[in-house]
Amino acid sequence: MVRRAEGAIKAAGIKLEESVSLPVFHRGTAMKLFRRRFLHLAAGAAALPAVSRLAWAETYPTRPLRWIVGFAPGGGSDTVTRIMAQWLSERLGQSIIVENKPGASTNISIQAVISSPPDGYTLLFIAASAAVNVTLFDNLPFDLLRDIAPVSGLIDFPLVMVVNPSLPANTVPEFIAYAKANPGKISMASFGTGSTSHVAGELFKMMTGVNMVHVPYRGEAPALTDMIAGQVQVMFSTLTGALAHIRSGALRLLAVAGKSRSEFVPQTPTVGESVPGYEANSWCGVGVPRATPAEIIARLNTEINLGLADPATKARLAAVATTPIFYTPAGFGAYVAGEVEKWGKVVRAANIKPE
Repeated sequence: MVRRAEGAIKAAGIKLEESVSLPVFHRGTAMKLFRRRFLHLAAGAAALPAVSRLAWAETYPTRPLRWIVGFAPGGGSDTVTRIMAQWLSERLGQSIIVENKPGASTNISIQAVISSPPDGYTLLFIAASAAVNVTLFDNLPFDLLRDIAPVSGLIDFPLVMVVNPSLPANTVPEFIAYAKANPGKISMASFGTGSTSHVAGELFKMMTGVNMVHVPYRGEAPALTDMIAGQVQVMFSTLTGALAHIRSGALRLLAVAGKSRSEFVPQTPTVGESVPGYEANSWCGVGVPRATPAEIIARLNTEINLGLADPATKARLAAVATTPIFYTPAGFGAYVAGEVEKWGKVVRAANIKPE
């Protein structure tokens, strides 16, 4: 099944980040005194569980799946999940029930998936904030990298640096110069303490040496409202949330926070073009409980990546200003581990504590 999955992805022309390395199992050398007949029977018995697992994976799925999302209905994360759930449901021939379990910076949703059977019938929407939480929270009852098996990437929500139009800065260098001339007088909004918006701002402060006052909000919408009203002056927002306000002139776009320019605002430079090495992304992907059969993970990975490449599905994702990201399970796992390490350094350096 894994080989068929790889073939389907290649046939669709999808380039995955890092290929899957299939595990090789080595049998120990039996004692020479064992009789040949006994060895034959023992080998046959040992193979039965593997055969059963493969047969089980071949018939998967036989009932509806749950997809658990750590955000309230109606937001960007929920919208992306429902777009992909529709595709996945059609491909798997089973209903996909989206369950919203917001709270504790998505930790509640992660724990719910970890507590579920590792049978491929419970999926986790993994947000970028989950990588931050590994360091932000001291006593989590789980280990994200140990207890969740990576399945695939989903999309990147491009982060952008926006300011209130009253601020006398049209570029990142002008903003840095103004901030240094007015230390502590600029308020930086975020979605909340420890959010991707917050750590993106803290990384900017660390790399530029500017002093800004962090003002956390309970979500992106109220932060954008106060940004437009001039209550706060700068914010690292998702392009999804800010684009309409940028186009109306209510907010001024200075730069894209990611590594590359965005196809949605192609003339806008990246922060890294002025601050070499700066990069901040708000991404998401899919995981399942650890010990979920590899054959099932491979099937889900194939179908999700095919969906991300499907023109109709891709157009729906583009309508909310998101960009598909393609990974193998191993590739996505490596990416998440890298994000855990990167943002862990920022959380510790900025001494960020959960609210």
